[in-house]
Amino acid sequence: MGPRWLRGAVASCVVAVLLGAPISPSGPAAPIGPRVVGVAPVYCLNAMLDGYGDSAAGWSGGDSTWTTPLPGDRELFAFSDTFLAVTVTAAAHGAGRPGDAPFVHNSFVVRGGDGRLSTIVGGRPDAPESLLAPADPGSWYWLGAATYLGGALQVPVGKWRADGAGPFDWEFAGSSVARFDPDDLARPTSVTRLGDSRGIQWGQWVAPGPEHTYVYGVAGRGAGRKLHVARIAGTDLRDRLEYYDGRGWRRADATGEGRSVPIATGVSGELSVHLLRRGLYLLVTTEGGPGLSDRIVGRFASSPVGPFGPPRLLYRTPETGAAGSFGDPDVYTYNAHAHPEFSTRREVVISYNVNSIDTAVGGDVYRDRRIYRPRFIKVTLAGPTGGAPARPVCR
Repeated sequence: MGPRWLRGAVASCVVAVLLGAPISPSGPAAPIGPRVVGVAPVYCLNAMLDGYGDSAAGWSGGDSTWTTPLPGDRELFAFSDTFLAVTVTAAAHGAGRPGDAPFVHNSFVVRGGDGRLSTIVGGRPDAPESLLAPADPGSWYWLGAATYLGGALQVPVGKWRADGAGPFDWEFAGSSVARFDPDDLARPTSVTRLGDSRGIQWGQWVAPGPEHTYVYGVAGRGAGRKLHVARIAGTDLRDRLEYYDGRGWRRADATGEGRSVPIATGVSGELSVHLLRRGLYLLVTTEGGPGLSDRIVGRFASSPVGPFGPPRLLYRTPETGAAGSFGDPDVYTYNAHAHPEFSTRREVVISYNVNSIDTAVGGDVYRDRRIYRPRFIKVTLAGPTGGAPARPVCR
C-alpha cells in the first residue's frame, strides 16, 4: 500500500518496555496488584466485529478500538486507520480484501440497542473519506479515547503530517478535541485545539471522576514513551487543563504551556487507566522491547497519578509472529487498553489490535482480512466478586 497506510501502521505499532515506577517524590508505595486467575476471549464481541467486517456493509477492519456508551442503549466503537468494504459479497474475495478496498484514517461503528451495527465515515458512499480531517490536506487525525461526557461525545484527536518524502517520515502536530451531538454523529459540532505544544498526545485515555476528569497524554516514541496526566474540573474537555507536576496540580504558564512530569515511562501509544476497585487503579498497556511484543501487562496504583507498580503479565497474544496463529513473522499485536463499561471490579475486558508489517496491496492485510481487526479478551483477577458491568458485553 502507499505511504499513507505505512505511516498509519508505523505510528500504531511502536510499542515499548515498561521501565518501572514513575517520578513521585512522596506518597505510598505502588501496589503489586491482584494475581490473574483466568483469561478468555470475549467470543461475542470478536464474532460481532468479524461478522460485520465480512458482510460488506461498511467497516472491514481497523485499529485503536475505543468504546463508550451512548444514549439510547447504543455503544460507540471508534477506530483510527480503517478499511472499508467494497460493495461485493464477502465470498467473492475468499478470506481477503480486494486491492481497491477503501481506506480512511478514522471511523465510527455504532451498535444500536437492537444489536445492529452501522458505519459512519465522511465523504460519499462511492468516495468515502475520514470522518474527521484537518483543514490542511497533508495532515490527518488519529483518534484518542472517545468518551461520552456531559451530554456530548468528546473525541480527542492527534494531528499528524508528513515531514519528508519517505513512507516513515511523519510527525505529531498537536492535540485537539472534537465534540459531537449524540443524535448526529456524522459531523462534529466543534473541533478545539488544546494549547499545550510540548509534543504530548493528550487524550490517549480519558477517565471521568466524581469532581474531575483525568486526561492522559503520551509523549515520545519507542522505549522513551512517557505518560503524563492532566485534569479538568467537570466534564468539558475544552476547559483549561491542570497538569500534574509530581507534587500537585498546576495551570499552564503564561505562554499556555503545561508543567507536567511523567508518571510512568515506557508505555505504549494507547493505553488505559481506570478505577478497578476502591483505592486501586489499573494501567493496561502493551509491553515491548527493541522489537514487537506479545505481552499485555497491567500496573497498579492507589491513585490516578501513580506511582504505578511493576508490570504484571495479563495475557500473551496468540497471533504474534511466526509461532502465532497466522504462522507469519510479520504479524504483530499492539496498543492494548481496557473497556471499563464492559468490566467489573474483578473481570476486565481488554482489546488489542492485530496488524502486519506486510501492508502492500496483495500483502498480509489484503490476503487475510482477519489480520487487521481487534480482539477482545476478559481477564479475571483475584478478589471480590459481585457486581455487573455498566453495559452488557453481548446482545
